[in-house]
Amino acid sequence: MKNLFIWLFFQFSVLLVNGENWPQFRGPTGQGHSKVIELPKKWNRTEGVTWQKSLEGTAWSSPICVDDQIFLTNALREEGFLKLQVVSIDFENGSTLWHKTLFKYDNQPRIHKKNSYASPTPFYDDGHIFVHFGNLGTACLDVDGHLIWKKKLEYTPVHGSGASPVIIEDLLLISADGANDPCLYGLFKKTGLIKWKAIRDSQAKKKFSFCTPLVVEDGESVQIISPASDYVFAYDLHGNQLWKFNYPNGYSVVPRPVYNAGLIYVSSGYDSPTFYAIKTGGSGDVTQSHLAWKTRKGAPRNSSVIVINGLVFMTADNGVVSCLDANTGNVYWMERVGSSCSSSLLHATGNIFLCDETGKTFIFEAKRRYSLLATNDLSEKMLASPVPYKNSLVMRTEKNLWRIDP
Repeated sequence: MKNLFIWLFFQFSVLLVNGENWPQFRGPTGQGHSKVIELPKKWNRTEGVTWQKSLEGTAWSSPICVDDQIFLTNALREEGFLKLQVVSIDFENGSTLWHKTLFKYDNQPRIHKKNSYASPTPFYDDGHIFVHFGNLGTACLDVDGHLIWKKKLEYTPVHGSGASPVIIEDLLLISADGANDPCLYGLFKKTGLIKWKAIRDSQAKKKFSFCTPLVVEDGESVQIISPASDYVFAYDLHGNQLWKFNYPNGYSVVPRPVYNAGLIYVSSGYDSPTFYAIKTGGSGDVTQSHLAWKTRKGAPRNSSVIVINGLVFMTADNGVVSCLDANTGNVYWMERVGSSCSSSLLHATGNIFLCDETGKTFIFEAKRRYSLLATNDLSEKMLASPVPYKNSLVMRTEKNLWRIDP
């Protein structure tokens, strides 16, 4: 009887892990880690595909998966209008459960050719979906598609928007790093009203950035780590600045920060990115006192990194992957794995998944020695990041959404 109980408990635990929701950009922790115990290793456009769903419009936001629903944002041009939507798709069969147009414009603001009008990834929290389209609109819906609230934040992005929304306690965090008066907003998540606005304490020449903040618990404090132009900032939950760290001339910052064992890992963006490991804590300007290490070689402009088992894995925009010691920055290996790369790395089943912009996914071991396990090709442009859910991968390419299974 005891052995039966242990077996049943193990099976239940496996179901919990394999059913892990993926509620935000880069998953439960916001840092690209999944606890699933099995994911597909081999696929192409016909093999390993449970379903393929054609998507109209153009959007580079990553999906999220919650309780067998896939939520994603989309941007369509119809009858001369730009329509910004949120879509719910059934995980089991790929059918559309509902879709809702939230904002509609008769003009189309200028954006970078590599961007879209729906690049930020949604956030799920307590039965609600939070979506963000930069200064074109922010909204909250329930999981059945009923609108709770929507609003527009007035700021002036450059090249469009990219930072995804983040929920912590009663706050909805929105990075608004535009051409003028860059800031981080803290909104009341239930109403969308502004609770506070943290103005960036910086004199950056190029003020615009696109970075999704990360909330970390460091000791007894909770900190909002929010990279922007020239500096990465840390705030408390009231919007008060705790510390800042300078990366000179960094702007258009995209990679989401990662936290591990008292260190924050950030990349400084364009034009010449530098990757930094920064000690948390302190107050004021900690540039001189809190640098653990830095490197320019192989630093990413767009792809967010993975830190696991004392190792940092990062992908430069040209597809060169580096494995470094997380504490010292010493390089264990550096290999050209893919071609141009924008999507963020995923860690699952002891392996790293890298998707390049041609639609290839490379799977290699998360170890000190490079070992490529598989290369898979959907033969379609891809900038969104892969999403593990149950034993599947949900992947968004330019024109399709895919469910891939072992």
